[in-house]
Amino acid sequence: MGMITKHTSVTALAIIGLLVVGASCKKGHDNTGVEYAPQMYDAVGYEPYRQIRPNTINPQGLNMRLPARGTVARPNYHTTFGEGSDAKTDLMMYNIPADSIGIAERVLTNPIPETEKSLAEGKIIYTRYCSHCHGETGKGDGLVAAQYKGVPNYSTDAYKTMNDGHIFHVITHGKGRMWPHGSQITPEDRWKIVQYVHKLQQG
Repeated sequence: MGMITKHTSVTALAIIGLLVVGASCKKGHDNTGVEYAPQMYDAVGYEPYRQIRPNTINPQGLNMRLPARGTVARPNYHTTFGEGSDAKTDLMMYNIPADSIGIAERVLTNPIPETEKSLAEGKIIYTRYCSHCHGETGKGDGLVAAQYKGVPNYSTDAYKTMNDGHIFHVITHGKGRMWPHGSQITPEDRWKIVQYVHKLQQG
């Protein structure tokens, strides 16, 4: 009797399973049938570009407007230098290509006046982004450098004379085994690192 009941239960479950599968299969390639967690596909919030229910106001059903034809993306870094009546606001943009470090060396100079505050901030940013490879004092003896060979010592050889443009360009685009940091560090903070690196070059 027990075996019959068990067999009947298994058969009933199999029939229910077949009914569920059959109900989810309908003709047409666009029919998804029964969806698991449909809210994952039909988002309630607006997606940046398209979603299942198109935006009926904007062209092409988009939620965001497309940039005007010929638009070039540029970061907007407004930085104020100086204080009081001497203060001025500058838009800091950097468009020198990665393979043009020589141009950067010739034309770039640090626009941020060197002060105790800017150097202190440069040290903090350097410690956060650079010290793990270049070391606390710029000797190329950071923890990562122990495994990732080729990190220079700022106070030796040609590294002692790297100028503003060279350092800024390398931070932005990277060089050799150093990866670019332009996407992580704002231009203003890169210039503060440059100031601090100059101090480390003095040994």
